[in-house]
Amino acid sequence: LIFLLHLSGTSEEVAPPLQQSFMIPKKEINMVSDMAKWKRSQAYADYMGFILTLNEGVKGKKLTCEYKVSEPIEKLVALLNTLDRWIDETPPVDQPSRFGNKAFRTWYAKLDQEAEKLVATVIPKHLADAAPEVAVYLKESVGNSTRIDYGTGHEAAFAAFLCCLCKIGVLRVDDQMAIVFKVFNRYLEVMRKLQKTYRMEPAGSQGVWGLDDFQFLPFIWGSSQLIDHPNLEPRHFVDEKVVNENHKDFMFLECILFITEMKTGPFAEHSNQLWNISAVPSWSKVNQGLIRMYKAECLEKFPVIQHFKFGSLLPIQPVMS
Repeated sequence: LIFLLHLSGTSEEVAPPLQQSFMIPKKEINMVSDMAKWKRSQAYADYMGFILTLNEGVKGKKLTCEYKVSEPIEKLVALLNTLDRWIDETPPVDQPSRFGNKAFRTWYAKLDQEAEKLVATVIPKHLADAAPEVAVYLKESVGNSTRIDYGTGHEAAFAAFLCCLCKIGVLRVDDQMAIVFKVFNRYLEVMRKLQKTYRMEPAGSQGVWGLDDFQFLPFIWGSSQLIDHPNLEPRHFVDEKVVNENHKDFMFLECILFITEMKTGPFAEHSNQLWNISAVPSWSKVNQGLIRMYKAECLEKFPVIQHFKFGSLLPIQPVMS
């Protein structure tokens, strides 16, 4: 109920104090048969609801349009700017193997150490107890420091981090556009910089779970942005000129630009899934198809979800009917 109050945008004075005991999230999906528990969980329902709410919130809107930017949004961007600055302060080291630069571990150790403090800068004092729980999702969202890889499971942890901030009332219903356009977009920039700087491996055998090696959500929200666009159709995103002229307005095209910067050879060969999508007649069809694909290829794949962590805010308990 409190979650719904917060999402309906009540002011802080009206919202009752959270009578909640927070906990450190932990793994609950240990074998393939546990996947049924995940799909029935409150966490799955809340996570998917959050993704779809944002999908609706950015429909037909450009990255460059006007929207409200609240103080928590500014603080989240500042947090991401700090992570970005740490990359500059932690240059890659000389090593024989081309991929998986070990300097990432140094960078990650800093985040591991500072995550709770960083999260505490975003949440108000009366919610300080939530910081250790919420910080876990932030630490999980930047890649794996042992394998030096990154994939859609890490991206999901960042969405879960933002979802938790909504559940405790730090982010509100009128922050929707800023969550995607300002915070998530900044997150993507920092992740791309990490991927490039430390030559991170795609998690999940060469990005088999996704459209590109690393991300999925910006394709969902990015296709929603393009729904009912007067002249940009799905077939246009494989056109270099269209991408160059419009990528600053649309997340989807920004993703395409990054892929073409990172990969050589014909688009149809290095990004076959996306090439197939460019043949879909409308953006709303693309958007619906990507949501189905996200559930099937990411959220219902054991290798991805086995790493997901559950706490008081995203509980493994079955959804309350």
